[in-house]
Amino acid sequence: MNASTLAPTGIDSASRRSPSVMIAGAVLALVVLAAVFAPFVAPYAPDAIDLSASLVGTGAEHLLGTDSSGQDLLSRVLHGARTSLIAPILLLAIAALLGVTLGTLAAWRGGWTDTLVSRLTDVMYAFPGLLFTVLIIAVFGAGITTSVLALGLAYTPTVAKYTRSVALAERRKPYIDAYRVQGMGGIRICARHLVPNLGRSVLGYLVVLFGEALMSLATLSYLGFGTQPPSSDWGLMVQEGQAAVVQGALLPALVPGVAIALVVVSFNVVGVRAADRLGSRR
Repeated sequence: MNASTLAPTGIDSASRRSPSVMIAGAVLALVVLAAVFAPFVAPYAPDAIDLSASLVGTGAEHLLGTDSSGQDLLSRVLHGARTSLIAPILLLAIAALLGVTLGTLAAWRGGWTDTLVSRLTDVMYAFPGLLFTVLIIAVFGAGITTSVLALGLAYTPTVAKYTRSVALAERRKPYIDAYRVQGMGGIRICARHLVPNLGRSVLGYLVVLFGEALMSLATLSYLGFGTQPPSSDWGLMVQEGQAAVVQGALLPALVPGVAIALVVVSFNVVGVRAADRLGSRR
């Protein structure tokens, strides 16, 4: 076996043993477990108010302290992990459904269809996604459902552009011409062969986008457009904890802020690695 054969395997093995990837994976595993088992491991109900324990620091009764309403920060962060994980998944599912459809259509049809889809996505891509989302929320009202739908539309051009680029390369492969010679229709080829073969690449790209989607939703909640009180959404917790900073209590804003940063960084680290592996297997 020559050196050229051994090199990719060695690099891949070293990447798997990368401390940063292992640490990021461990952080994400803990967050997922926290989201799943939050009702069983949280010491208090996330909405339990105890004004006598307002802004209590870390201790045996409250490991991460409390906020201005006396709500246990650890319990709120654990329950908030659910919204922080599920909402970006739904957001990216909407973006993937629309983006993959538009990108595949543009790559397959070409001509004026490709031009129209490309110009449409260019216009949407040039428009600030957060501003577009705020405009939709201004029309339909604030809330997590509106935020997810609006950001799903805002992320659609990004996914469509990526899908179009990989679909164009896939469309030039010989097996596509072979199916067309056999008389198979375009819709059937795309649905049964082209799109499934794009699955790994698109999935890897969506994993990379997850951290950005989580941050976008947290930003909307922080601005008051996303999840509404008394939810334990991390972005909303940061906004609610701002007032306590003036009083010298940093934990109400710091704890959810650190949780957001850890998850976003971890998903970026793991996402890049997943995208590389999925792309190489394609």
